[in-house]
Amino acid sequence: MKRKFLFKKGKYNLTVLILFIVFLYFFIVGPIIGVRGKIKVLSASAGQMKQAFTDNDIDKLDKSVDDFVKKYEVFRKSARKLYWTSFIPYGSDFKNAVEGGYYAIAAIDKTVESIKPHAELIGFKKGESSFIEKSAEDRLQTAVLTLDKILVNYDEIAKNLEEADKRITEINPNRYPKKFGKTEIRTNIANYKNQFIGATNLFVNASPLIKRLPEIFGKDEEKTYLILFQNDKERRATGGFLTSFAVFKMNNGKLTVDRSDDIYNLDASITHPPAPDEILTYHKGVNRFFIRDSNLSPDFVESIKLFNSLYEKSPQAVDYDGVFALDTKVLVDMLKIYGDTEAGGVLFSAKEDKRCDCPQVIYTLFDIVDRPVNYVKEDRKGILGQLMFALLQKALGFSPSKYWGTLSQTMYRNLQEKHMLLYFNDKDLQDAAEKINFAGRIARFDGDYLHVNNVNFAGAKSNLFVQESIKTVTTKKSGKLMREVKVDFKNPYPHSDCNLERGGLCLNATLRNWIRVYVPKGSELIEFKGSEKKVQTYDELDKTVFEGFLTVQPLGKSEVTVTYTLPDNIDQKEYRIMIQKQPGEQNQKLTVNILNKKVFDNIFDLDKVFRAKL
Repeated sequence: MKRKFLFKKGKYNLTVLILFIVFLYFFIVGPIIGVRGKIKVLSASAGQMKQAFTDNDIDKLDKSVDDFVKKYEVFRKSARKLYWTSFIPYGSDFKNAVEGGYYAIAAIDKTVESIKPHAELIGFKKGESSFIEKSAEDRLQTAVLTLDKILVNYDEIAKNLEEADKRITEINPNRYPKKFGKTEIRTNIANYKNQFIGATNLFVNASPLIKRLPEIFGKDEEKTYLILFQNDKERRATGGFLTSFAVFKMNNGKLTVDRSDDIYNLDASITHPPAPDEILTYHKGVNRFFIRDSNLSPDFVESIKLFNSLYEKSPQAVDYDGVFALDTKVLVDMLKIYGDTEAGGVLFSAKEDKRCDCPQVIYTLFDIVDRPVNYVKEDRKGILGQLMFALLQKALGFSPSKYWGTLSQTMYRNLQEKHMLLYFNDKDLQDAAEKINFAGRIARFDGDYLHVNNVNFAGAKSNLFVQESIKTVTTKKSGKLMREVKVDFKNPYPHSDCNLERGGLCLNATLRNWIRVYVPKGSELIEFKGSEKKVQTYDELDKTVFEGFLTVQPLGKSEVTVTYTLPDNIDQKEYRIMIQKQPGEQNQKLTVNILNKKVFDNIFDLDKVFRAKL
């Protein structure tokens, strides 16, 4: 009997095992094998789609996207066999990734459908004719007049991207191992997720701006824009010293430069009021308020208000529809894309110049504008406007099939990094620019906050040579949050020849730095070390500000350390801190330490939000 019982029990266990194996195969192993096979097919199709895009052939791209859509639907159908595992976190991530991809591809498909009838406008080949054969002026005019037709499906594309975003957002990279062998897993998943969400949010939030591009380019009415050049090598609150300006007009896509001039000439056209306290306190030997010094606020909109208060006094002032501020990095990037460019009889290049260990265009502009000579220089800073116009003409005149992708990516990055700032008189356009963080505003943030703002007052072009780093350490004592912010300045280069009689080009000199640390409103200062003037504490822009002043000698270094307590209204359970970079800043190092844990240690090129469990 016992043997018979064991036999029946063994037979039962074998049946359960067989059923389990069958279950594993049909519901897990089989679907996984099927999905893996479909992924290989998808990968090949994606390669063809990428190649068609690289070749700028709209017909090939249309066919390859259509092929990819069909293959993705087959893959999705196979993947659904694993959706039953979504009660498990990994299964849920898989489902969200597949469904998010479905909506993202639907957006791509609709985008290609939208641009195909007008593909030549952006450099795609189509049949025997090619839009690139037209002149730059004809190309831009035709593009502007047709943009609204291209954008007709924008809302549908945005809706698909929003649906994709909802699903991708649910994926949690922290569930996965940091590495599998030598391959980064968690970081790669986090990067892909953040890049996708960032691009989607930009596309959706920029809707008012993008949908009105025809209007911005003057389709129905001529538009006037003021271009302000900010010299970031002489740092000011919104990025750099205002050195020159240009007035551009857009009418049905036709671009004209109404005026390009030195801002000193603009300053010479007005009667200057007394300088505000900030200039009297920190700006050496200046007691009047000049247009060139008007970008005092780290908030670009507030600085534009100050600029306008002086600019409107000038008989040369024009009514403008918007302001575009840009710094030297934009010039260098465009020269890298389009090559050496001549303007005003001078050849400009992005190649490194050993005289300053900087791009040749930077040194050459300073040499033209700032070197003292015994004769009158004609249009010395107006040459910047000439150079910008020459580069814009190249941007419009070169084959888009070769350059438009690189240019658009580069300019987008410069907007993200605040090397370009936008301001519009139109409220909806301005709101859109602010929403996507292209307007240089000091952000309102529900949580902890930090922004360090440096202003070079009469310190030559020393920001070209000074290296900066910020280290912030957040600690907690007796339930109270405290922070120490240390800002290090180092100038490893010797002093320039600043003798005016000898005609020296004074680039590197003593940096005279007005520093402001913006923190959550209600923060209380414990100590401010390193300031050479009396420290000021006040509220501004819905923040508390700690203000000081320091100098940095060539071949020298200085440091400021600010210690303060944070207000009690900072949420410690869901702790978040936003750190905003200063416009125009390049290669600044940022280290963020929260409760003895280093959460960031890298170049500070974008505004950052960090989260931590306290």
